[in-house]
Amino acid sequence: MKFRYNARTKQGELQTGFVEAANREAAINVLTGHDLVLLSLVSAEALPWYKRLVNIFERVKSADVMVFTRQFATFLEAKISLGDALRNLYKQTKNPILKEIISEVSSDIDAGLSLSQALKKHPGAFSEFYVSMVSSAEITGRLEEVIGFLAEYLEKEAGLVSRIRNALIYPIIVIILFGVVGGVLIGFVFPQLAPVFQESGVELPLITRILLGSGDFLTNWWLAIAITLGVIVFVIYDYLRTEEGKIILDEVRLRVPILGNLYKKLYVARFAESVAVLIRGGLPVAQAIEISGRTIGSPIYSDILHKIAESVRGGELMSQALQEHDEFFPPLVSQMVSVGESTGKLEALLSRVSSFYSREVDDLIGRLVELIQPALMVFIGIAVGVLFVAILLPIFNLTRAF
Repeated sequence: MKFRYNARTKQGELQTGFVEAANREAAINVLTGHDLVLLSLVSAEALPWYKRLVNIFERVKSADVMVFTRQFATFLEAKISLGDALRNLYKQTKNPILKEIISEVSSDIDAGLSLSQALKKHPGAFSEFYVSMVSSAEITGRLEEVIGFLAEYLEKEAGLVSRIRNALIYPIIVIILFGVVGGVLIGFVFPQLAPVFQESGVELPLITRILLGSGDFLTNWWLAIAITLGVIVFVIYDYLRTEEGKIILDEVRLRVPILGNLYKKLYVARFAESVAVLIRGGLPVAQAIEISGRTIGSPIYSDILHKIAESVRGGELMSQALQEHDEFFPPLVSQMVSVGESTGKLEALLSRVSSFYSREVDDLIGRLVELIQPALMVFIGIAVGVLFVAILLPIFNLTRAF
């Protein structure tokens, strides 16, 4: 088995790495045999699919981290010490998983770890961007300011996600209800009408024959269909959680008309804001780009930003590297970055880019919300019309036959 450990040497230096052993006790013996004072030891093995399924329901939600960060910022602004702030947060937090994480972070700090090192041990709750920001704040002595920024950043992200989710709730509910009604008509109502049409000898329209055949199929095989759909959904969901699945999903997302443009603007806004803050925190440009790529939420953009970071390390200007990927970064971004590089105000120009594309995302979401309802009404109207034609047309032909 493979374990990840945090330990201190006899000289007091922090050491982090991996060790392979038959079990946990053997790993501890190996580490202590090298004169290391063990701080933490966790399994680094990949979890089986059934444990990953359980972990879906046992995780820290982004909303919980957002509230934690805002409260943390408030305590620090009130000049409360780091240890006291974490102890107060432990008492106030309702989420049991986050509560345990706060307790471990507090214990690690008491054991001599820095806040960023303690947070890094919990990647499920605190992203790499979050940890990197805290780490840069510890170097520059601006922890209070950076925690406040993180609180605002998470609140802005939560607001954006909430707007998108609220815009989709109504159409999803309507589509589900229509699917249920359509399923009842096709699965139960149509099969009751089929004997009447067959006895009359009336020729049925194609759409009616299709729906009658679908009704018979659903009536006879509904359980097998439900099980098959459940298995397919689970397999697809599990696949999309893999690295390959995430890349495919992200590529589809970026290529879908309208939504692809929305996601590109969203990723550009996140990139510009995170790089600006990391540079302001004292990190080198290449490292800021690299970290931004790993926290932007897009595998494709992550790969592109890794290439851009390597180009910057090789001596190329950031604006020039961005121009090489104009499909993902509009010309405005590279032009603004070029102005920032020439004036020495790169972080300020990146902040402007972030504000511009954030407004673009808000405007585009607003327009999409306005288009969803009329488009949905047209779709439902056409679908209802098809159902009624399938039912009423044979009845009309039946009355004409008599």
